[in-house]
Amino acid sequence: MILNISPITLISALLIWLIEPTEINQLTMCHNTTQAFAQLSYDDAFAMAHLDPNPYPAQEFNGEMITYPASDGNAANAYFVKAKQPSNDYLLVIHEWYGLNAYVKNESDKFAKRFPDMNVIALDLYDGKVADNREDARKYMQAVSTERALTIIKGAAAFAGQEADLYTIGWCFGGGWSLQAAITLGTQAKGAVMFYGMPETETDRLEKLQCDVLAVFAEQDKWITPEVAARFEASMAKLSPELTLKSYDAGHGFANPSNPVYDQEAASKAYRHVFDFISARR
Repeated sequence: MILNISPITLISALLIWLIEPTEINQLTMCHNTTQAFAQLSYDDAFAMAHLDPNPYPAQEFNGEMITYPASDGNAANAYFVKAKQPSNDYLLVIHEWYGLNAYVKNESDKFAKRFPDMNVIALDLYDGKVADNREDARKYMQAVSTERALTIIKGAAAFAGQEADLYTIGWCFGGGWSLQAAITLGTQAKGAVMFYGMPETETDRLEKLQCDVLAVFAEQDKWITPEVAARFEASMAKLSPELTLKSYDAGHGFANPSNPVYDQEAASKAYRHVFDFISARR
């Protein structure tokens, strides 16, 4: 009997056979969580809650755009602020749903100023696309594949080097990915900060986490709700990495200066915790 099997099917089967089963399982679990957040972009109420960003004032940035190789053969982009002196400490910054825009670059500059002996790399999970309105943002977020995002993150780790100590931070879309990056980076990850991002829900994947986490939530968030935060806290309580959870009486996106719902007081308090959290783990 001759089977009619397409070349694509054969290639897919070969790839599955070559990859370790545990790696497939981890990708599947990561995919479940990241896609759960991506599905929120199909919710009109969620999209409408993300007001179009205020125009960001023109200014000079301290870093530069770079490209680095990724294992899938497609180069990745990033905004890179090099430490003022040689350092193996790297902060990986992951943008929210508008993409690697001027706001994210400016926040990266602020981190570099606060930690001058730390390299800062703001990753571009949208591969060059930047939105200035909610409709484009939701399209770009929906288009992100888990496989490509992990490739970009691993490429950044390779750029930093095997001896690098890696810290991650992100907001909203990037908040969830900050945690996923820390899980993926294993023992190289030294601390993860996530602002109102989707927590990992799979215990088997959370058990891969090797670093402490600072999770910042917004009590008025209608999607990443206080109940979601409480479940994450309960899951992390069963593990050895320490979770520091901070919650503020503010809305989703409160730490973004370009967001009309920006809450300066809450953001200032949150960032004091961020700086203390990172400093204590270096």
